[in-house]
Amino acid sequence: MPDSYEYIDLESVYTDSKSGVLRNLGGITDNQDLLFFESVAVTKRLKESYASPLKIKNSATLLSIHKYLFQDVYEWAGKVRIVEISKAGKQFLPTSAFDTGFAYVDKLLVEYRKIDKKDLPAIASKLAEILDNINYLHPFREGTGRVQREFLRVLAMEKSITLNLNPPDNLKIYKQYMRGTIEGNVKQLTTLILDCLKNKPAKQTR
Repeated sequence: MPDSYEYIDLESVYTDSKSGVLRNLGGITDNQDLLFFESVAVTKRLKESYASPLKIKNSATLLSIHKYLFQDVYEWAGKVRIVEISKAGKQFLPTSAFDTGFAYVDKLLVEYRKIDKKDLPAIASKLAEILDNINYLHPFREGTGRVQREFLRVLAMEKSITLNLNPPDNLKIYKQYMRGTIEGNVKQLTTLILDCLKNKPAKQTR
C-alpha cells in the first residue's frame, strides 16, 4: 500500500532547506531522530488526553487537539496547513477550500449528535463519514491521522462507547484504517468502526 506524501512547499515553509527535515522545537535535523522525538512527545500527550480528553465543541476542536498533542514538537501546533498535500496520488482538500471543509464537518457533527446511542450501525456509519471528510480535509502539515483518531475516540465517548482505531495489540485494525482512509472507502471504514465499537462507560471530557 503506497504510503508516501507529496507536498507543494517550494518556499520550505515547514522544512529546513538544507536537511529537508521539518523544523521542530528540538532543533533536530535528522528524520529518524525527529520521528523518535515526535513519537515520544505525542505518546505522552495522548496518554494525558486519554485520562482527561478535550470536549469536542465543533470542527475547530481539531485544532485544539493538534495543539495539545504536538505542542512539544512544532511551533505551528494547532494551526492549519498552508501548503498543498497529496498521498498515493490522492489530492487532499486545497487550502483555499478549508472554510467549506470545516463547515461540512460541523454539519456532520450535528447529524451525529442526533443519533440514538443504542444505534451502533448508524453511529459507525456517521463516524466513518466524519473520518473520511476530516482525512480529505487533512488540516495539518503533520499529525492529521493522530488528531482524527483522537477526535473520533472522543466523539464515540459522547455515546458512552469505546473506540480505538490504533490499538497497540492489533496492527490489523490500523492497517484497515489506513487503507480505508487512503482509498476514501466509507463502507470499509464503517465496517471497521462497527467492529471496534464497544459499549463501555466513558470518561468525562474537560
